[in-house]
Amino acid sequence: MELEDDTQNFDAAAERMIELGNQLLDQDSESDSWEVASGLLAGAVHFWLYAHQPCGDLDCESCEEIDTAQKRLERLIEQVRQSASESDYYHTPQDANAGSA
Repeated sequence: MELEDDTQNFDAAAERMIELGNQLLDQDSESDSWEVASGLLAGAVHFWLYAHQPCGDLDCESCEEIDTAQKRLERLIEQVRQSASESDYYHTPQDANAGSA
């Protein structure tokens, strides 16, 4: 049940970010979608880093994989890589390396 709750929370948070991006773009027709997306990403990164701070107990096994800034960054990059590669938008027909048959 806990894994299902975590998945629901993950999906809900991702959906809210998409909705927020669309809302920001809809509010101002002059908005640059790249700037909005970069701002959302920056906010998400800051929140992720805040949420993944080690507890401070040097012997905490749960914090071992995030107990340095470099370890947190590596974990964050891996999560971003996984999310990107699973996205429907990862490969597009407009990619420079897209083939045509």
